[in-house]
Amino acid sequence: MPWSAGGGTDAVARFVASGLEKELGKPVNVINRAGAGGVIGHTAISRAKADGYTIGLATAELASYHWMKTSPVSYKDMTPIAQVNFDAAAITISAKSEWDSVPAMFDDIRNNPVGTYKLSGIPAGAAYHLALAQALNINDVDPKNVVVVPSQGAAPGFQELVAGGVQIVASSVPEGKTMRDAGLVKTIAVMTEERSSAYPDIPTIGEATGRPLDAGTWRGLVGPKGMPDEAVQAISAAAKKVTESDEFLEFMARTGFGVKWSSPEDFGAMMAKSDELSGELIEKLGLAN
Repeated sequence: MPWSAGGGTDAVARFVASGLEKELGKPVNVINRAGAGGVIGHTAISRAKADGYTIGLATAELASYHWMKTSPVSYKDMTPIAQVNFDAAAITISAKSEWDSVPAMFDDIRNNPVGTYKLSGIPAGAAYHLALAQALNINDVDPKNVVVVPSQGAAPGFQELVAGGVQIVASSVPEGKTMRDAGLVKTIAVMTEERSSAYPDIPTIGEATGRPLDAGTWRGLVGPKGMPDEAVQAISAAAKKVTESDEFLEFMARTGFGVKWSSPEDFGAMMAKSDELSGELIEKLGLAN
């Protein structure tokens, strides 16, 4: 597991592991190998023995490492097993902001000097940063115009937003709930093609701009390259049962995570597409070292 204990990815990993243990009838232990923005854990997965007994929960950051030259590890070093999650990116601004819509925000970003508007809630090059960059790009706004004030997670980003240090936070919709409920921030768009049933009042980016977009972050089970197909299919089938279980659906809804299951083939294709798009956006952002 590429991230530290106690975080959202860790919670998903432990719930999936518990479910796999029941389905497969074998112990499934979670080992956290955190550090370097997920590089250490993803690298450990790629270097494990490809015998079907060591797997990991990969995250969307896997699509950025080799482009940013932080590590050579990529989806090509992994065997896709099953996607279990997708969380759409959302655009949140201060409740005091003069912007009343996404087009108004994009117009100001387009027509003001680089660095006039700042973004937080994520490190530069992370999945939600790339999602916002994609939204800007398809709406003819240079994504480099928004400068990232890095933060280790959404919470400090929202604090900075309320304090006035930044004007935008990119995160999942649930991560802004506490601040929205307190009337301190407003989420003006979510990057999905349809409105969320949990947050029906938040418009999609397509509704706001006329240019639909599905963008955010994902989590999925992978193994090292060359993993036996028999093991892949067995674990994938078990993971599908886990993601369809009432317990998993209730857990994901309660914690605010989106459920998305994909087969090994579809998950592999998605990772390849995610990698290609990340490369294009990282180049546009000037983050390719």
